[in-house]
Amino acid sequence: MFPIRDTIRSRSFPIVNWILIIVNVLVFFYEWSLTPEQLQALISNYALIPAAIDISHPLTLYRFLTHMFMHAGWFHVLSNVWVLYIFGDNVEDRIGGLRYLVFYLAGGVIAGVLQATLGGDPSVPSLGASGAIAAVMGAYFLFFPSAKVITLIPILIFPWFVELPALVFLGFWFVSQIFSGVLSLATAGGVQAGGVAWWAHIGGFVYGLALARIFQLRNKPPSWHPDEYYPW
Repeated sequence: MFPIRDTIRSRSFPIVNWILIIVNVLVFFYEWSLTPEQLQALISNYALIPAAIDISHPLTLYRFLTHMFMHAGWFHVLSNVWVLYIFGDNVEDRIGGLRYLVFYLAGGVIAGVLQATLGGDPSVPSLGASGAIAAVMGAYFLFFPSAKVITLIPILIFPWFVELPALVFLGFWFVSQIFSGVLSLATAGGVQAGGVAWWAHIGGFVYGLALARIFQLRNKPPSWHPDEYYPW
């Protein structure tokens, strides 16, 4: 299943969400401009490599932040920023720009901690914004469960577009991440199994679902009404 868009609109311009999207894309363009040797050095220095982190030396903890702005390829970065574009604007509208930035970064850090703990081989680098974006998805699940997500479901060679409640779309996504994460524990490589940081997704989503209310603006009315939607 691939999300095309949701059917609710934000009442404020999501400036922080757009900044995050732009920064992720610009960092990837920088990666793309490097030689293979330079790229390998960048990954070695800034990706999340558990074996390179020493809690007794706090300066090594910067990787929990830097890894979430790096990506492994075009599909990786485009799919991540697309999902952030769909779900992030409404979450930012609900909790406010500055709080949204703190929420996003904290989600990426917590996702990284869980991935570093359960992700398998500590020498394998993890990189990508998907843990932080999973936190945004968890918050969206909490705040807008009855919103609709226009979803592409490929049936053989035919595209099939369906309108799914966010509760169903995000719930199915989360269950699939748990299944894959548990399965990865049975492999020797963890993140190497399919090249996906499943536990970062799980940790980010649970964080967003559990703590998004703490970031919510006080006395802020709902940012959408059931009658306000984009027609499909």
